Amino acid sequence: MRMCAWVLCQALLLVQCVRAEEDLQWSSGERGSFYYGAFPSGFSWGVGSSAFQTEGAWDKDGKGKSIWDVFTHKKGKVFMNETADSSCEGYYKVKEDIGLLKELKVDHYRFSISWPRLIPSGIKADHVNEKGIKFYDDVINNLLENKITPIVTLYHWDLPQVLQEKHSGWQNISMVQYFNEYANLCFEKFGDRVKHWITFSNPWSVAVEGYETGEHAPGYRLQGTGAYKAAHHMIKAHAKVWHSYNKQWRSKQRGMVGISLTSDWGEPVDMNSQKDIEAAERYMQFYLGWFANTLYNGDYPEVMKDYIGRKSVQQGLAVSRLPTFSSQEKSYIKGTCDFLGLGHFTTRYITQKNYPAIQGPSYFTDRDLLELVDPRWPDPESKWLYSVPWGFRRLLNFVKTQYGNPTVYVTENGVSEKMHCAQLCDEWRIKYLKGYTNEMLKAIKDGVKVKSYTAWSLLDKFEWDEGYSERFGLYYVEFKNTNKPRYPKASVQFYKKIITVNGFPNAREVDSWHRKATEVCSTTNQLLAAEEQRNTAANILRLIHDPLASHMEMVTEIVVPTVCTLCILLSAVLLMFLLRRQN
Repeated sequence: MRMCAWVLCQALLLVQCVRAEEDLQWSSGERGSFYYGAFPSGFSWGVGSSAFQTEGAWDKDGKGKSIWDVFTHKKGKVFMNETADSSCEGYYKVKEDIGLLKELKVDHYRFSISWPRLIPSGIKADHVNEKGIKFYDDVINNLLENKITPIVTLYHWDLPQVLQEKHSGWQNISMVQYFNEYANLCFEKFGDRVKHWITFSNPWSVAVEGYETGEHAPGYRLQGTGAYKAAHHMIKAHAKVWHSYNKQWRSKQRGMVGISLTSDWGEPVDMNSQKDIEAAERYMQFYLGWFANTLYNGDYPEVMKDYIGRKSVQQGLAVSRLPTFSSQEKSYIKGTCDFLGLGHFTTRYITQKNYPAIQGPSYFTDRDLLELVDPRWPDPESKWLYSVPWGFRRLLNFVKTQYGNPTVYVTENGVSEKMHCAQLCDEWRIKYLKGYTNEMLKAIKDGVKVKSYTAWSLLDKFEWDEGYSERFGLYYVEFKNTNKPRYPKASVQFYKKIITVNGFPNAREVDSWHRKATEVCSTTNQLLAAEEQRNTAANILRLIHDPLASHMEMVTEIVVPTVCTLCILLSAVLLMFLLRRQN
């Protein structure tokens, strides 16, 4: 039964791949005309990654376990029970990957440091791993030798497991001091060369998916309390690190410390409905404002305090489930961002929905709203990520208005695909990049102080609970090959053109970029297909010349996939026939 279901799913995916070109009408997600022009002189273009998702070598050279190492080794937590134990083997491919950065012609590279690779237990007094120090020394030095600016994230979700076991991770205030000690070690060892520091990457996801829903490590389901407590401690930890840098390191290192907050844009379903407008405002405040308002204005958004406080009283609690800051803490936290890192991927329509308090505490019901999508918005099979470029411009202008027009670094922006069809001609990513970077250019013309853009991501990599089923990379990684070779997708050529000319000169030239990029990727696709055929042939020859090779290996690796492929093709033909008859 499972095999039949799997075959049917694969058949549906194949049909979607065949029909992708006609379905991906990206213009339906856009508003307004395309703007041709240049970005400001000195605008920085880059690409990003994170340690846990790419490095592999999870237990090598003295690295300690992270909460994600433990989480992924439990059955049922990740798609197909995949792990990041080897991932892209980035730990061993530093020079090769920096070569890809040079090929892209980027100005900067955003990457993260693995806390447990530097401090295995998370507690500096226990032990500092010198091999971890040397590894990141080499990464930073190699980048600078190639004239690529390092932008370093201190925390991209991989908390040392010891801190989780001893202190319940970000549920405990002790994390503030441990994180500060780790950050200061990084400033001490690398701050003479690193001038751009990001404390946390997307703390919303750490809090909500790690401590509210349990979808991410450490897998806690503390609904209505866990996310708020984790966020509270991360905000305090960020402020502590900013003040440490400001007091001890800034005068001699002359760097900057910020945070990277990821936020979708929330658009009212009905612009004539006051309730929908207020619901969309709540959506933004519970998402971005939760952290940004606190760091720029000194406290949580009023609407968060009001709604969570009221729901808490209705649920019979004496105090709000949302923690509070003292007046001294508010002053200490306010203004602790030298820049605002902003991650953005998609947009939602928002409408009012009242959730009764008797449903029990939950971050999601505290907001009293419903998220919707326009069925005309295109998506490349990743059902959460729709292409809505105009939402990016609105988000950037929201930041300008709400937080006093801060300096903004776009730290993550990109599109994923469920690449069941080995496809390097990623038209959807080209169109996404073109649309979103153009809306960013419009926002700059609006007066938003955007100084840099980081495409997400350099490589296909481990995508958390989605395993390797979802791909964000500009470079395709062949994970089934032990050497993990990288192949450029068409988007590499297109993004390189934007970087080279620092914008969009005219319609004719931009169209030619698109055409040439797809021509190059078609050739690469053929080479990749030939390589896959050679690998298959080599496996068959190995089995022929090794009579003692497992009979089951031949069955599982050759016979079963062949039979399944035939089933998929037959099912796909049948489904396409039915779809055409229906149309």
